[in-house]
Amino acid sequence: MKTRFLCLLLALVVLLSLLAACRKTTPPAVDDTSEEYAHPDYDKDFSKLRTPGSQESAYDYKLFFQPEIDKMSQPYVGDTMPYYEDGVYYIYYLKEAGDSYNHSIYLATTTDFIHYTEYDSPIIEASRSGGQDAWVGTGSVVKVDGFYYFFYTGHAASDHYEYKEKVMVAKGSSLTSFEKVEGWSLTPASELGQKLDFRDPQAYYDEERGVIEMTITASQYNIARVVHYTLSKDLKDFEYHGVILSDPTKKFWNLECSDTFCLNGKYYVTYSGQDDTLWYAFSDTPYGPYNTPVRLEGKLFYAAKHVDNGKDYYMVGWARRSEAPSSLSEVSAWGGNLIVQQIVAAEDGTLSLKPVDSIVSDFQDRRELVLGEDHTTITAGARFSYTEAFTAYERFLITGQFTYTGAGSFGLAFDYSGRSDKYKMISVSPADGKLKLLFNEGDTPIAESAIDLEEGKTYSFRYLQEGSVGLFCIDGVATLTVRVYGVSGKTVRLFAENTTVTFSELREYTHG
Repeated sequence: MKTRFLCLLLALVVLLSLLAACRKTTPPAVDDTSEEYAHPDYDKDFSKLRTPGSQESAYDYKLFFQPEIDKMSQPYVGDTMPYYEDGVYYIYYLKEAGDSYNHSIYLATTTDFIHYTEYDSPIIEASRSGGQDAWVGTGSVVKVDGFYYFFYTGHAASDHYEYKEKVMVAKGSSLTSFEKVEGWSLTPASELGQKLDFRDPQAYYDEERGVIEMTITASQYNIARVVHYTLSKDLKDFEYHGVILSDPTKKFWNLECSDTFCLNGKYYVTYSGQDDTLWYAFSDTPYGPYNTPVRLEGKLFYAAKHVDNGKDYYMVGWARRSEAPSSLSEVSAWGGNLIVQQIVAAEDGTLSLKPVDSIVSDFQDRRELVLGEDHTTITAGARFSYTEAFTAYERFLITGQFTYTGAGSFGLAFDYSGRSDKYKMISVSPADGKLKLLFNEGDTPIAESAIDLEEGKTYSFRYLQEGSVGLFCIDGVATLTVRVYGVSGKTVRLFAENTTVTFSELREYTHG
C-alpha cells in the first residue's frame, strides 16, 4: 500500500513538472540541443563583391521585404498601413522611387512574414493632374458593412490650396481595389488654428455603436498633437473630440503615423517623432489620459503601426537605409526595407519588442562557429578586445546569453574594410542605459534604444540579419534595428571594453 502511494505521489510530481514546463514562455527557436552542423549549398560567395553597393545589389530579400527593382530604379518601402483579415496580412505602404508617382500606395501580402506577394500596380495613386492629393500620405483601412474604406492623406503640391493637408477616402468591395470618393474630405478643426499639418488617419470600426473612430496627427500652437474624431459609418457626419496626446518634448514637427490599440486591458497610443524614434504611451481608458510617452525602439525602425490577428500583436514599419551604402557617417535616407517586430506586453503595461516567432523558427541549419566553442569570456581594459566568433552569411541568426561585470560596453563588431577602426558595432552599454549602433569603432553614433540591465545577471539575446538589415534583441528588455552595409562574407566578432563579459550557449543558424 505504501509503495503504491509513493508511486502515485511520484507520478503526480512528474505531471506537475511537465505542466510547469509547458507554461514557461521561452523564446521559440531552433533546436539548440542539436550537435549536428549543416553544410548547405545555398551560401553566396561575397568574396568578389568588394563594395557595399555590389553586395546590396546581390541580396535576395525575403524576410525584410523590398519591392522588386523595375526599369527605373530600386524602389523602397515607406510608411506602412497594415491590415489583417482571414489569415492574411495586407501591408499597404508608400512606395518610394521606382515607378511610384509621388509616394503612391502599393501593397504586399503575407501570411507568415516570411513569404510576400507583391502587387505591381498602385492601390491608390497620387493625382497626376495635381490637386489636393498631388502627393499621397499615410492612412489606414477599415471595413464597414461589407465595404472597405481607405482613409489617406491628401497633400497638395501647391500653396494655392487653402489646406495643405486633408484626410481623403477611397472605397472598395475588396482589399485590392479602391476608387477615390470624390468630394469627401476632412479638414483640421478650427480649434487647431492651422491648415498645414493634418495627416496619417488611423481608423477602426466600432460595430456595436456603428461608428468609425479615428485618430489624426496634427499640430496646435506649433506643438505636435494626436487628435480624435468619430465619424458616422456613412461618412456624412463627424464629431471632433479634441487632443488626446501632445508631444511631451515639444520638439517634434509631427507625431507621425500615430496608432491606437487595446492589449491586455491597456489602451496604447504609438507614434514616430518626426525623424526620431518609435514612442508609446498607455492608459486604463480609451483615448487617454496617457502616461508619459517613452521610446520603444531606435530611429532606424520608423513609421511603425500595429496589426494583430486577435492573438499576436506586431509593429510593422520600415528599416531606414543610407543615402549611399558606402557611407560611414549616416543612415538617414527615407524609405527602406519592410520590417516587422512582435509586441511583448508586461503585466505593468510596459512594452518591448522581439523578432517574429515564425521568422526565428524558420532558421534550422546550425552552422559551426568561427569561435570553435559555444562560450567565451572577454576581460578588457580601456582598449577594445575582440574575439572572432561568427560568419556574416546573407541571412543568419545568432543566439546566446551574456553576463557582465564592470562599467564598460560589449557586443558584436562587423568587419567593413579589414581595419578595426572602421568596424561597425552593436554595443550593449549598461552604464549608459543604451543599446547602440556605432560606426568607425564607436566614434560615430547612428542609433540607440534604452536598456536597463543588472550586473551579474544572465540575459538571453538574439541577432537576426538579412542583407544589410539587422535586428538585435535582448529578450524582454529591448530591440534595436540596425543597418550594416558591406559586411557579408566576413567574420563577426564579439568585443568588450572596460568590462568582463561571459558569452555562453552561442549558436549560429542560417536558412536558404
